[in-house]
Amino acid sequence: MEEPLFTDDPATMDLGAKVAAAWTDFQAALADTLAKMPETVAGLDITLDPSAAGHGAPLYSVSIDLGDAGQMRAYAVSNRMLPREHHLSRKRIGEVVALGWAPPGVVPGSGERFGLDLPRSATGHAAAIIARTLREVYGSPHPAFLLYTAVDKAGAAVADPPSLGVARPVGGAGVPQLSHVNLAALPLNRRVAVTLAAMLNVPPESLPVDADGDFGIRSGSAMVFVRVREQPPLVEVFSPVLTGVAENQRLYQRLSELVHRMPIGRLYLANGTIWAGITVFGRDYQPSHLMLALEVMTGLADELDDRLRSEFGGRRFFGDPDEGPEPEAPTNIGQYL
Repeated sequence: MEEPLFTDDPATMDLGAKVAAAWTDFQAALADTLAKMPETVAGLDITLDPSAAGHGAPLYSVSIDLGDAGQMRAYAVSNRMLPREHHLSRKRIGEVVALGWAPPGVVPGSGERFGLDLPRSATGHAAAIIARTLREVYGSPHPAFLLYTAVDKAGAAVADPPSLGVARPVGGAGVPQLSHVNLAALPLNRRVAVTLAAMLNVPPESLPVDADGDFGIRSGSAMVFVRVREQPPLVEVFSPVLTGVAENQRLYQRLSELVHRMPIGRLYLANGTIWAGITVFGRDYQPSHLMLALEVMTGLADELDDRLRSEFGGRRFFGDPDEGPEPEAPTNIGQYL
């Protein structure tokens, strides 16, 4: 029997497991890096990409100081350094303290930041605290939205920083100009990467991409993924509009009504997640086709997650971190509409 073409179709993909695995990999890579960091590296600066935080400037960051041979100190941004509209809630501050951070000014060198002071041998513990802080307190939806820099004892960036899973080192090649690139000579996945980089005005190497090779693009409170398939040559643009949604007949009827009104694409419920998807042909690939699909999907997903959440509950990908927990997802298999 032939293997099915779409064994990892979004309809059968466990989004929660996918994201959790990426954070596990990031935490393990950070622990390993801290344990094996050469003496020439004095620290790491890890920042949440502004595109993931929904604002134009980097605000949320964690710095790790490895200057002392026996101690390891880390510092995390507090409300004293944040604009009022981006302040951490009381609940988030309670989580910071529960994770083990000391109040600003307590740990030497912390100043207005939260501080963490641990022996150099506690790299695993430090990595767990930092990963949870970036994810649960600062709201990074995926480690692919983390930017980092390794610095030497003079404070200069290290040219060849260690790998931290799918987190992205700062720096890289320039922004590509589509008119100057021979796309036909490139494999499909590279064509897509160059197109996305040109659209977002970033170097291709800095695109958020997870361990499965899916590119991630934020659109308001929604997340849009771009996946490249070589056999058959296709580019899938899809979004988990809402997670933790309870299945019922009224929801299926609502999705069916919306699909009927959509110019292109599909909506469906699978394993407690409402997905939206558009497929672009990879054979005779045209950047304009992918750009159109992304334009439609980013607008659609950002509008639908708010509208459907008001009707059926659930959680948006970039929802308010103080929202309640997700409802338990149904166990039956979702249906295409």
